[in-house]
Amino acid sequence: MITFTDQIHQAAAPFWQKSFEHPFIHELQAGTLPKDVFRYYLIQDRYYLSEFGKLHELIAEQVDDAHGKQFLLDGAQGLKDGEIAVREGFFEQLGITPDEVASTPIAPTAYNYVNHMYAELYRGTPQQAIAGLLPCYWLYNQIGQHLVAQGSPVKLYQRWIETYDSDDYTDSVDQMIALTNRSADQADAALKGKMKTAFVRSSAYELAFWQMALDQQKWQVTA
Repeated sequence: MITFTDQIHQAAAPFWQKSFEHPFIHELQAGTLPKDVFRYYLIQDRYYLSEFGKLHELIAEQVDDAHGKQFLLDGAQGLKDGEIAVREGFFEQLGITPDEVASTPIAPTAYNYVNHMYAELYRGTPQQAIAGLLPCYWLYNQIGQHLVAQGSPVKLYQRWIETYDSDDYTDSVDQMIALTNRSADQADAALKGKMKTAFVRSSAYELAFWQMALDQQKWQVTA
């Protein structure tokens, strides 16, 4: 049986394939990714993950699915305790200080990605917002599984890869996929279409995030 998430995954496949092939991912695996690029990625991702956790809590307030509500609340707490803590370990190793974080502007892509997900919730529905969260879970898990066999010669990058191939992380991905499918089961055709759009757009932003890091993207004033 083809599930709703199978369908939206297929719709976003071109963006996912480009993510797998992106120079950021290839250089991270090869160990040639410049450390300043990884530093910039981590700082931007810290902002993103903070908002990602808040979105879990806000969506949980609007869902009727008791299991889904608890999963989202647990996910928000898990991000505070786990994911962001892992990032802090990377920050310490790379010497990223609170002052550096505070003085680094949020990049346009990170800003727009987060705003897209808030828009799916506040101008859309919790079902759309759930679909918008899913690519971050699922794509990173697939990248981790794809990279872990070969690994990276740089220990720091290997730790990043292993984060997304762990059993606990894979279990959370499976639960998020299940929540998205349950949400779709309660949706009509029009809402399913909006959920699909939210998922595809988030997938596009995931791809853009890698390039944002490589470019160390800045806000630009053009003539």
